[in-house]
Amino acid sequence: MDFIKKIFKSIILIAVVSIGFSGCNKDKVNNNNPYLANYNFSFQINLNLPLYSNLQFAGNSVKVDEFGAGNRGVIVFNSGSGFYAFDGACPNQALSSCSTLIVSGSTATCPCDDAIYSLFNGQAPGKEYPLKQYRTEVNGSTIIVSN
Repeated sequence: MDFIKKIFKSIILIAVVSIGFSGCNKDKVNNNNPYLANYNFSFQINLNLPLYSNLQFAGNSVKVDEFGAGNRGVIVFNSGSGFYAFDGACPNQALSSCSTLIVSGSTATCPCDDAIYSLFNGQAPGKEYPLKQYRTEVNGSTIIVSN
């Protein structure tokens, strides 16, 4: 009987620990970057509008400077398997005259240090901070971007 109680307690413990780990929100974006402020915003992009029609195709991006979003606007990228949104400011530089990313294809370059960031994952080789990522949600032909 004690053996069964020990097994039962072990199963309960494993279940509680598993629930604890699975309760973590994998969609939560970590925006802890000492160089870039966290602004609260939310905006919608209608893919049917000519301004955003390039986002209907994989590998394309659009920089959105309106809506007061991000430190230097927001780059929205279609990876082919989903949409990513990144801040338009260099993540490893204090805000300055050169810290606005330049987008070309599936990369963004920081003119301050010539770091090249992939829009597929936000990473640049050898850099401490990746691109500051924002949440995206697709609802029909509308993309909702928020922080």
